[in-house]
Amino acid sequence: MEGFEEQSKEKLPSDEELIARFQQGDVYAFDLIVKRYKQQLLNFVFRFLNNRELAEDVVQETFLRVYRKRHAYKQVAKFSTWIYTIAGNLSRTELRRRKRRKLFSLSDIGMEEKDFEIASDEFNPEKHTNTVMHEKIIQREIDKLSSKFREVILLRDVQGLAYEEIAEIINVPLGTVKSRVNRARLRLQEMLKKSL
Repeated sequence: MEGFEEQSKEKLPSDEELIARFQQGDVYAFDLIVKRYKQQLLNFVFRFLNNRELAEDVVQETFLRVYRKRHAYKQVAKFSTWIYTIAGNLSRTELRRRKRRKLFSLSDIGMEEKDFEIASDEFNPEKHTNTVMHEKIIQREIDKLSSKFREVILLRDVQGLAYEEIAEIINVPLGTVKSRVNRARLRLQEMLKKSL
């Protein structure tokens, strides 16, 4: 079984191979990029904006920019750095736009449509409720962080990106990224002590 897994991993093209193929006109390569990054970017942007609909719009715009600007990508940085930079910039723009508008909508208070799943036999309602409550509290506290701290926490602790990649994405020195992550974690820890 291990040999099969190794073979299938070898056959998967790297991000850089996919973007190179796409730059040469292979639209299927773009489809693979979308499949590979859609959920990751949606998680990142949603946690940044805390609005599902806006997050979907930002991710769609991210892929549109990748499509339109595919020839602008140079293999100086990793492809993942490039696409996260685009998504992060669009998210920051949307945050600034929201601050200017200060709109109030039902989706901001959690009234958006929800998808429901059929419970499994092992489902424990009490444990599930506690988990959901903790996730909501953590998300609420992350939202209270300043955008510079929120962004590094999401990229490092939620998306699992390396410090070096985060430094490239947000265009700050590596030491600044490490410092911000540390300070953000400390602030979040203090905030969560009060909330949990």
